[in-house]
Amino acid sequence: MVQVREEAALSRSRPTITDVAERAGVSRTTVSRVMNNEPGAAPSVRKRVQRAMAELGYVPDQTARALASGRQRAVDVVAVTDGPVIGWLGSHPYYSRVLAGVTSALEGTDVQVRIQAITRPDDLETVDAIAVRTSVGLVLTDVPAAMTLRFQQQCRRVVSLATTSQSVASIGADNSGGAYAAVEYLFGLGRRRIAEIYGPADSSDARDRRAGYQRAVRQLGLTEFSDGGGFRREDGYDAALRLVDRYPEIDAMFVSCDLMAAGAVQALTTSGRRVPEDVSLVGFDDSIAASCSNPPLTTMRMPVEEMAATAAGLLLAGGVQPTYRRCFPVELVPRASAARRSD
Repeated sequence: MVQVREEAALSRSRPTITDVAERAGVSRTTVSRVMNNEPGAAPSVRKRVQRAMAELGYVPDQTARALASGRQRAVDVVAVTDGPVIGWLGSHPYYSRVLAGVTSALEGTDVQVRIQAITRPDDLETVDAIAVRTSVGLVLTDVPAAMTLRFQQQCRRVVSLATTSQSVASIGADNSGGAYAAVEYLFGLGRRRIAEIYGPADSSDARDRRAGYQRAVRQLGLTEFSDGGGFRREDGYDAALRLVDRYPEIDAMFVSCDLMAAGAVQALTTSGRRVPEDVSLVGFDDSIAASCSNPPLTTMRMPVEEMAATAAGLLLAGGVQPTYRRCFPVELVPRASAARRSD
């Protein structure tokens, strides 16, 4: 009878804690104590349980173990938002991509991902509370420099997805080089009056993209036309209308993010200009906003998911060094919003 029960256990696709207990001749509680390295099991019993686990090829369900013990480990993804979390995730594709990347890095572990939204950039009390509660560490998404430093001081286990301080580990993208490449691409299409719609001044990514645009227009001998706002669709719409009103000769635009670029396309169409014939346009990010725009956006692809997964992997490995730096390349994704001048 025992032999039949053992064979049945081995025939299952995945042995259970009950199978281990039966093989070792102990209770499920004793198996749990051994797995969690808790007191209450003699050394000989521990060896018997460990031998049974090895013979059966038993792999503990890490998530169940963490929930049962009440010690759930998590990577906290932090961002400063201007509204409720649900609306923030739905209206900002970048953050959904960050969560997807972090989640992929945590597969097969007992670590979960938590979202931490801070509605005020000066809310240091919330910063301290998040830092104290975190277990594995923090992934900061476009968090201002002063707040980033506060997290580092309170927690140490911090990786920022933007370079905001020399005292905090960071993983970023070549924002400046990507912006330069976007302008260079438009120039190669015969566009000579290339405007810029830049992002918010408190974003290091936006500042770097602006610097890349300015470097490109200087080196290519072009005139700078620029306006900007926040990383929102409506800000891109408003900035584009102001630009074409002040500078009707504009024949191309580099826009600091895809959401703003989608708004700019709408504004250009409203003003009677055709995209890409009259005004060609390149965005940045390659988010869902790029492929859903009409026409679909030519854009500079930033590997957000890979960046976020790398940040989470660093936290899982432990020992994040504040001096750690990594810069991911960006690449041009040609679509229908940019075309060669026909005249």
